[in-house]
Amino acid sequence: MERMTSQKQLILDYLRNTKCHPSAQKVYGEVKKHLPRISRGTVYRILSSLERKGEIQEISTKDITFFDGDLSDHTHFICQACGTVFDIFDECSKCEFMKKRKTKVGKINNFRINLYGICKKCKKS
Repeated sequence: MERMTSQKQLILDYLRNTKCHPSAQKVYGEVKKHLPRISRGTVYRILSSLERKGEIQEISTKDITFFDGDLSDHTHFICQACGTVFDIFDECSKCEFMKKRKTKVGKINNFRINLYGICKKCKKS
């Protein structure tokens, strides 16, 4: 079992306490403020490890990968114009297949859905 280093804990805490969906570069910049000697490679390896272990979510868009420390059931809306990732909680609670949580092939434990469109801010532009 991998131990929880202070570096890993700091990254996990940052992701669990931010409302945005930061890129690896953004995570690196924020963590470096607290751990000035941490390398970019270390941050990227830790993010990869946390994602593999299911402790964070990875959200890939066509241009960049973002990370989310919120593992609750929710959907992501990804703006195809600006690339911003938004959390959607209310709408997905209304999805009929989510409410049943059992299908012909098995019980649903969790889900990840990405919705793509143009956000309100970009639509106004």
